[in-house]
Amino acid sequence: MRDYLLTLCVTAAVTYLLTGPVRKFAIATGAMPEIRARDVHREPTPRLGGIAMFFGLCAGLLVADHLQNLSSVFELSNEPRALLSGAALIWLIGVLDDKFELDALIKLGAQMISAGVMVAQGLTILWLPIPGVGTVALTPWQGTLLTVALVVLTINAVNFVDGLDGLAAGMVCIAAAAFFLYAYRLWYGYTIEAAAPATLFAAILMGMCLGFLPHNMHPARIFMGDSGSMLIGLVLAASAISITGQVDPDVLKLFEGSTRQATHAALPVFIPLVLPLTIIAIPMADLILAIVRRTWKGQSPFAADRGHLHHRLLEIGHSHSRAVLIMYFWSALIAFGTLAYSVHSTSMWIVLGVVALSAIGLVLLLLPRFTPRAPRWAQSVVPPRYRRRKPAVVPAGAHGAAEAAGAVETVEEEREPVPAGVNGATAIGHRSRFSDRSKAGARG
Repeated sequence: MRDYLLTLCVTAAVTYLLTGPVRKFAIATGAMPEIRARDVHREPTPRLGGIAMFFGLCAGLLVADHLQNLSSVFELSNEPRALLSGAALIWLIGVLDDKFELDALIKLGAQMISAGVMVAQGLTILWLPIPGVGTVALTPWQGTLLTVALVVLTINAVNFVDGLDGLAAGMVCIAAAAFFLYAYRLWYGYTIEAAAPATLFAAILMGMCLGFLPHNMHPARIFMGDSGSMLIGLVLAASAISITGQVDPDVLKLFEGSTRQATHAALPVFIPLVLPLTIIAIPMADLILAIVRRTWKGQSPFAADRGHLHHRLLEIGHSHSRAVLIMYFWSALIAFGTLAYSVHSTSMWIVLGVVALSAIGLVLLLLPRFTPRAPRWAQSVVPPRYRRRKPAVVPAGAHGAAEAAGAVETVEEEREPVPAGVNGATAIGHRSRFSDRSKAGARG
């Protein structure tokens, strides 16, 4: 555990220390996202934060290679090199996209090629554990298609939630923490060496996110851009693929006795299939709802809009920080709830605890709809948000000025949308292209 924590701390430190110089580099090179009408930030903010995150990944792998207890991961497995190869390719495409705005098909092709590079070096799904059946071996084509699909879906699901400051990095960090605990339990508790690469990937992913978050929390000083969101999405998918495709369920001798007993006993093996889905449950739900919503309106599934879950939280009345914390809460509840159920599947207290926390989450979610108003005699002692608003009194001669001000506000609200940037865009979505970029950038 000390070696994993050391790797995590080194990755976080390198990412944190490099983010400042990367921000200056992004400003100097003009890698500033143009503010869109649907964005929640109002000042141009540099991107390319994925550069610091990638070098944090490299530092974490380098340190782990020189640690006594983790060096065997590099000697017995080719997965760390496979991850680095795929991450380098997707990161390079992301950097080019942050700067030059590549076409959607180019990014989609790069995601598939990155997954193929990892598959070619052995990081692929080899078998699937099926309840009541046992281990089902996959053909090379089946394993390749399943691996590529999981990588592409995870990358775009992570990128979909990158719409508020600190949201994507925080949610992926929570997911990586849950996955680290699960993989470490298989590696240490069941002495399965094949789970060590996934444990290492999860620890490094936590370090990348923790090192970047201080610079990305509201108000963000830098965005991770596609170079960062696609990178952490790929690392998260690689962790799930590693532990699902390389850990042989038969080693645990779980498929014995009746079908019911085998199903309950095999939960630690089934969780690798379920946990990645629960980790990205909220981003995946956002992705599916966005595709359905845009297709229903006759738009492209990758057309940008302001209907994402985090946008709806802001419309309900939550502040920027509170919306991010609510998304954190639900991500942690789903990921750690699934993790706890995999450890003690027969405990009813875990189910009751998840239900109780879900009820609390719903109350917090709908809290702005039920904001109480203090009585008139207590107006002076309660916070301003609970006071009754007094109607504004307009002087008789000021009606013309008020109408003019209202007209100005209407024009301001209906202003022309500014060209799209990276923050919150889909990893394979297009961005609007305007001819006059200097004016669009000056509006922020």
